[in-house]
Amino acid sequence: MAGVDAARGLALIGLMAVHILPTEDETTGEPTWSYILFSGDSAALFALLAGVGLALSSGGRHRHRGRELAADRVAVAVRALLIAVVGLWIGTVMPEDAPADNILVYYGVFFLLAIPFLHLGPKALFVCAAVFWIVGPMLMQGLRDVLPAYTSDNPTFADVAQEPEATASQLLLTGSYPALCYLTYLLVGMGVGRLGLREKAIQIRLLVVGVGVAILAQTTSYLLLHALGGYARLLESSSRNEEDLEEALLWGPEDELPTDTAWWLVVDTPHTNTPLAIAASLGVGLAVLGFFLLVAPRARTLLVLLSAMGAMTLTLYTAHLVGLSFEAHYDWPYLWFTLNLAVNVLFAVLWQRTLGQGPLERAVGWASTRARRLVPTGPAVTGHDRSTG
Repeated sequence: MAGVDAARGLALIGLMAVHILPTEDETTGEPTWSYILFSGDSAALFALLAGVGLALSSGGRHRHRGRELAADRVAVAVRALLIAVVGLWIGTVMPEDAPADNILVYYGVFFLLAIPFLHLGPKALFVCAAVFWIVGPMLMQGLRDVLPAYTSDNPTFADVAQEPEATASQLLLTGSYPALCYLTYLLVGMGVGRLGLREKAIQIRLLVVGVGVAILAQTTSYLLLHALGGYARLLESSSRNEEDLEEALLWGPEDELPTDTAWWLVVDTPHTNTPLAIAASLGVGLAVLGFFLLVAPRARTLLVLLSAMGAMTLTLYTAHLVGLSFEAHYDWPYLWFTLNLAVNVLFAVLWQRTLGQGPLERAVGWASTRARRLVPTGPAVTGHDRSTG
């Protein structure tokens, strides 16, 4: 698990960098290194690895069946609800104009939607992922004008009670991490988790395929926009001039993906959740996972810091969001990022070496294990549930 945990640790660092560090160079106006490296890809890597964890906790290559599968589904449902509850609580402590969008509520929805797919093998999971890769973005753009608008970037318990339809549409289609689009990452991760991840050939294949998918997605987007008329169609269909359009293609539209033309679906800008943006981030995630799986057996000592963080991302990410709620990072972003990183690494290593699982991981794991035991499965299921790190 060292390679998987190290990849998850890198995803956490990426989210911290995106939330804290500047996205634009004040002098040149160009994207900063943190934006280029991590924007969009970190959240996608989290979702991909969540799928890997779900597959491993439900049997890996030898997937569970019968009552054992039923127990897995109950455990995942409990885990999903508890993670969503943590996310909704965080929404209540964050300011209205929060510096970050909380992925944990979406994460809970990802897990709930993954339950019907737990019995599938890798080929079926990859096919299902391909369906959501196409259908999710089409629904996101096609239904945006008829779905209710949400009022909070970070849903709370009050939002769920007072605006259930708007909150549901936000979590499924219109929010920052729409579940019906992100199921692509989750289901691909589940399919990968059903493979022999200890085999070097599989690890190399993940790395090579990931790099290839990322390059192909970005190249396809460029050709569709600049060689096949997409750029001109985007100019014609909106009130934007060329400068505004260039900014939208670099940073993403100001609010949501426009619905004036389907040509917006060919852009690959981070967080637009179009098919090619999803494919590009998915390719990066697969390459990162393949790389860490390859190097983990040979560099376990070097990866110990990343792996320790990756083994308790629920705890560390929750603490990170609570820390951001004080909005103390705006004046000294690089200092704040360095302090956050140092505290996270130190806490993760010391806690793991002395107490094992992170505090929130242990609480959620205990509850899901108790729920699993409600379903008689014969011999007890052993091992640490890695579905949330």
